Amino acid sequence: MKRKSYFLTLLLIIGILVLGSNTEVHAAVPGETAFIFNTFSFLIHGLLVMFMACGFAMLESGLVRAKNTSTICLKNMALYSLAGLAFYVVGYSILYTDVNGGWIGSFNLFYNSSQAELDLINMTGSVGDATGAAKAKLEKGIAEASSKVIGANYSVMSDWFFQMVFVATAASIVSGTLAERIKVWPFLIFVVVLSAFIYPIQASWVWGAGWLSTMGFSDFAGSTLVHSTGGWAALAGAIILGARKGKYGENGEVNPMPGSNLPLATLGTFILWFGWFGFNGGSQLAMGSALDVTAISIVYVNTNLAAAGGVIAAMIATQLVYGKIDLTYALNGAIAGLVSITAGPDLQNHLISVLIGGVGGILVVVSVPLLDKFKIDDVVGAIPAHLIAGIWGTLCVGIFGSGSISTQLIGIVAIGVFVFFVSLIVWFILRSTVGIRAEEADEDTGLDSSEVGVRAYPEFTSK
Repeated sequence: MKRKSYFLTLLLIIGILVLGSNTEVHAAVPGETAFIFNTFSFLIHGLLVMFMACGFAMLESGLVRAKNTSTICLKNMALYSLAGLAFYVVGYSILYTDVNGGWIGSFNLFYNSSQAELDLINMTGSVGDATGAAKAKLEKGIAEASSKVIGANYSVMSDWFFQMVFVATAASIVSGTLAERIKVWPFLIFVVVLSAFIYPIQASWVWGAGWLSTMGFSDFAGSTLVHSTGGWAALAGAIILGARKGKYGENGEVNPMPGSNLPLATLGTFILWFGWFGFNGGSQLAMGSALDVTAISIVYVNTNLAAAGGVIAAMIATQLVYGKIDLTYALNGAIAGLVSITAGPDLQNHLISVLIGGVGGILVVVSVPLLDKFKIDDVVGAIPAHLIAGIWGTLCVGIFGSGSISTQLIGIVAIGVFVFFVSLIVWFILRSTVGIRAEEADEDTGLDSSEVGVRAYPEFTSK
């Protein structure tokens, strides 16, 4: 018995010594394992962001009137589809290929899997039928292709998928602002231009290693590159399109136009909150080491805390300003908190995330009446929640993070000027050619009847 116990003790000591001596070697997982984890991260986090498309559709459906619900659902389904197609045809290449510190990438059509990945798949499928020298040659080719694939650190198309769902998010922001009075097809034409050119060009300045990146501008997951970009495009569209009929009176009074289904809007907000963990967490862009997984965990927590801070701050602000809590402000407070933290969710002081999100929620309450003062009709409050909160969140990288406030400000202004004025031109061209505004009679009846032909709530809409 004593010999057995001595033997077990010796094995334990040897095991500890072996593990201890290899701690540094195994700090990160081997190459192929890291490749698998990184690719998995892109795909799973991308799926979470894709689910945000459902969140936008539900939020917007709940905040528009019943007679326009089918139209808003169709727009969200179509914009997600078109954004993906446009980004596949040209957008991804403009964003990521050959930017080299410049202003725009290459116009290469139809982004595809790498040749090494295709070779690996095709050769692996053929090796079973080969014999002798041919088999040996195939196995050598497989080894070479596998080495090239693993060397890329992640599957090429997993990255494309993750980046594509971000584009659809920017387009969804525009959809909510311009709801209830814009025609479907002109809106979708704008989505194509936004997804294929406007969004990729400005994003290439940072994420494509363009000129803003070389200056040190930082936007972890897109407070400016995604959310403010969508907000600037929406603001330009709202100015060109004009307000809904009856929204503003002759003496400047604001006539409320309540949404048809606030429980649905609440569901949409929770879906967005859920999907945002993929939005910010996946932007770590790797999951092949303890460092990466730890960073993702921090990002998740900060994202959640900022959203919570936005909700509570918006509730307190509306109670103080209006004497009652407003659910719609609370919903947009959550979104503003999420947008605000998106530029710098890697902060190690979690309490600061609550502050950042809380200020975002207050900015929503302040910004909505300001837009009404200028008669800018934003149906769902997307401009305050995405544009204003996006600007605030990007500045926070310089205030609380490691970035420079002046550099952050330069990026905010440069991207804002580019997106707003290019969008303004595109909207003006559309208005002058095909027209963007629904007829007054159609607006009265509801776009479900004139644009789609299918009513979402036929038993509740008389016209």
